[in-house]
Amino acid sequence: MGRVLLSRGGKTMNRKQSIAKEIAQVPEPLLEEVLDFVRFLKSKRAQEKLETSLLSESSLKKDWLSPEEEKAWQHL
Repeated sequence: MGRVLLSRGGKTMNRKQSIAKEIAQVPEPLLEEVLDFVRFLKSKRAQEKLETSLLSESSLKKDWLSPEEEKAWQHL
């Protein structure tokens, strides 16, 4: 992801700065929920990447396991 600049009240900041500014204003009791949500998003992203990899593997397996592929790679 590139650095996206946001303009707010004449100030320019990137997304991380903007998020950090918002989090700084979150009441202490809600910070655990914010942390849980961030961890959820990261976990969701990792799961989506894993699922994509597995789907790609199964669709490409027919080509990988062909006799032609075996012959092409047997010298390695």
